[in-house]
Amino acid sequence: MSEPHARKAIAWHAQPEQEALERLEADSDGLSASEAQARLERFGPNQLQQAEARPWWKRLLEQLNNVLMLVLIGAAVASLGLGHGVDAIAILGVVLIIALIGFIQEGKAEQALESIRDMLSPQAKVLRDGKRQTIPAEQLVPGDVVMVESGDRVPADLRLLEARRLRTEEASLTGESTAVDKDTPPVAEDADLGDRTGMAYAGTIVVQGAARGLVVETGTRTELGRISEMLRGVEQLKTPLLRQIDRAGRVLALIILVIAILTAAFGVLVHGQPVGDMFMAAVGLAVAAIPEGMPAIVTIGLALGVQAMARRNAIIRRLPAVETLGSISTIFSDKTGTLTRNEMTARSIWLPQGEIRIDGTGFAPEGDFHALDEGGEAQEAPLDLDDHHALRHFLKVGVLCNDAELAREEGHWKIHGDPTEGALVVAAAKAGLEARALRGDHDRQDAIPFESANKYMATLHEIDGRHCLLVKGAPDRLLEMCHRVRQEDGEDRELDHAEWEERIHALSGQGLRVLALAEKPLHDVESLEDHHAEDGLVLLGLVGLLDPPRDEAIEAVKECLAAGIRPVMITGDHAVTALAIARQLGFAHTERAISGREIEAMSDAELAEVILEVDVFARAAPEHKLRLVQAMQSHGGICAMTGDGVNDGPALKRADVGVAMGIQGTEAAKEAAEMVLADDNFATIVGAIREGRKVYDNIRKTITYLLPTNGAQGLAILLAVLAGTQLPVTPVQALWVNMVVAVTLGLALAFEKGEGDLMRRRPRDPDAALLDLFLLWRVGFVSMLLLLGVFGVFSWILNAQGGSIEQARAGAVNMLVAGSAAYLINSRFLTASTLSLQGIFGSKPIWGSIAAVALLQLGWTYLPFMQLVFGGEGLEAPHWLAILLVSVAIYLVIEAEKWVLRRRR
Repeated sequence: MSEPHARKAIAWHAQPEQEALERLEADSDGLSASEAQARLERFGPNQLQQAEARPWWKRLLEQLNNVLMLVLIGAAVASLGLGHGVDAIAILGVVLIIALIGFIQEGKAEQALESIRDMLSPQAKVLRDGKRQTIPAEQLVPGDVVMVESGDRVPADLRLLEARRLRTEEASLTGESTAVDKDTPPVAEDADLGDRTGMAYAGTIVVQGAARGLVVETGTRTELGRISEMLRGVEQLKTPLLRQIDRAGRVLALIILVIAILTAAFGVLVHGQPVGDMFMAAVGLAVAAIPEGMPAIVTIGLALGVQAMARRNAIIRRLPAVETLGSISTIFSDKTGTLTRNEMTARSIWLPQGEIRIDGTGFAPEGDFHALDEGGEAQEAPLDLDDHHALRHFLKVGVLCNDAELAREEGHWKIHGDPTEGALVVAAAKAGLEARALRGDHDRQDAIPFESANKYMATLHEIDGRHCLLVKGAPDRLLEMCHRVRQEDGEDRELDHAEWEERIHALSGQGLRVLALAEKPLHDVESLEDHHAEDGLVLLGLVGLLDPPRDEAIEAVKECLAAGIRPVMITGDHAVTALAIARQLGFAHTERAISGREIEAMSDAELAEVILEVDVFARAAPEHKLRLVQAMQSHGGICAMTGDGVNDGPALKRADVGVAMGIQGTEAAKEAAEMVLADDNFATIVGAIREGRKVYDNIRKTITYLLPTNGAQGLAILLAVLAGTQLPVTPVQALWVNMVVAVTLGLALAFEKGEGDLMRRRPRDPDAALLDLFLLWRVGFVSMLLLLGVFGVFSWILNAQGGSIEQARAGAVNMLVAGSAAYLINSRFLTASTLSLQGIFGSKPIWGSIAAVALLQLGWTYLPFMQLVFGGEGLEAPHWLAILLVSVAIYLVIEAEKWVLRRRR
């Protein structure tokens, strides 16, 4: 192959399949691993150019673009004009420090979210060395042979080699939302993009069917790259909560500015204070009362939550989901692979002559077949499959009507493809039937891929010299399509529907997922249509597949029920199977299951009534999920909904938090979801809800912690001006306190672990105010305590100790910071007591921040440079002792207030 830079744009849609293969020096079995690696080095990864990040200087300047910063800059300019040069320099210095802090924190938050992009990278199913593998899509190279199916995002530009009922949605390229039918023949070289039926383009979605295609262009050379489109990534930082805080901050800033101006006017007009002094007092009041550090801390708290969830396999695609998770009251969950292990094993086969049990678990092809006696017990001697033609034929059909492959990799047996299909391949391997050999002897001539609406898959093969249609699917669906049943001697007889429904019920009652297999001869047919499969089939038998519940899902269900969250199972399985699994998992309402047909027969009002009483919905199609979500939401429920298929998209979008499967999920489902499970595990959803509750809890604690510090400073300046006395805290000192408290102490609460009762509380009301009456009371109560402490220490040093005004203000500043440090320990729990060793000393971030602020305050108090800039003076031992005692008193009074609140509740 020539170098990529030398390749001219080729009209691949006009190239016949074989010519395209030859041009790329490839074949239909794919590339070798070594050749793929060599091409990857030459062509580069299959990814688009990332959007250029904001320059660092723009991000820094944006930190100054808010009301507070503009007020501070204006105050610095005015101070310089009034001859307060040191104050002006100090204010500008603090403005720069606050801007740098916001700049650094926002950068960390963006990096945290950017790192999630890699976890959302789509996967591709590719043939390498003749074997089907799943690899990151960015590793695809021209010449690779890729398989796509319904729900997949096409990973690169493909020249189709084989297409079975394929339709793709190409709105991202053409703007047309109508799905396009695809086929393999070439088209005219000048055909429009929307008419190139032999191509599947990167970034488009497969909405129906399946295909095999040759990768002809990757990365920036794809159609998507040529028009500079970007795949969607993780949402930007702004969320409803952050926007709410921004709006509240602006309103609060304007109110404080008005109060500051009125206070300064009062000082001038009533007390005759100099205009310059009152201007600085107004600046001090505004600076002290506005919580400038709060938005940055809330942002970093959300980003930390996203990182923590990602470490636990819950990948957040849209940040508002972090806030919503704490309000979830219902989790609608798929069963297979989410509540169960997705380690399908064929345990029982029911043929017309009786039931056969299969030994072994997992994907290792080891185990014997045992017939059951009249008492239902497995006979000790294994069956000789050479004497059981019907069983061998059943297993052969299960392999041929199947896309999964069994492989031994690194000493372990693995399934490439759907685990349910993989269980049939493993069962056949236990009988000595090797899938690749069978498929080589019986070429597939056409296929109808599995679609959830049809509930079956069909393939066309030549078997024993005749064309046969093989069908695999849901047993109740196949019973509708069958009229006869195959006997051991090869003869067909009339099908007794009641007898086979009883057998389905018996297998389902053991918690087994049941599939049916059928066939019929088919002559003079080159292309399969639905009507070929949906009538006149001959039933071959049933197979029961065991997929045991996850141990961690059982614990997660318990945790859900304790947290007031209701888990609801939605499955395509038989009702009896679903109920058996739900009972093993510990669901609350397992007296009955509602089927998809019953859902269709119900009005919206009837379904809204049933949704409160039933936890299991069986034989449910993806389109039923949307109605179930709407029914629960009609009661005010906040819902999470899992999904993995393209048809799950509407329900995932309608749910308050859509949850896509990361392993089995299609790219269409991931696109519609707010969260992706990297491990497809129900317990991960519950873990994400726990983390979401913790994040919101910590944000409330942070806000409730920061506001009293600002309130105490603002009230101290306000009261001093109204009383005509000296200010206990100057504007630049107020700036220092805000910066130190927000950066060191306030940030510590974002790292707090969740409280012990976090998952024993009811779900949070999403409409509840962030600051409810309780928190407003706490803010006001603590503000008054800190105010008393500040005025008390200031007056004591100034009057009782005979200290200078500079020393008294130094004492007031240190009292405010020390009191805030004491309140930080209280804030670990909003209502629970911290009066214990664990409560006081159980958080390393808390004590790390207190140690940091102690060092900063010592430097602020004693370093000559800091004394010059901030107008302070060194303190003596009695002063520190008084500050310590008052801080301990503040801590104990707040604990007493908590005790009273707990008693009242």
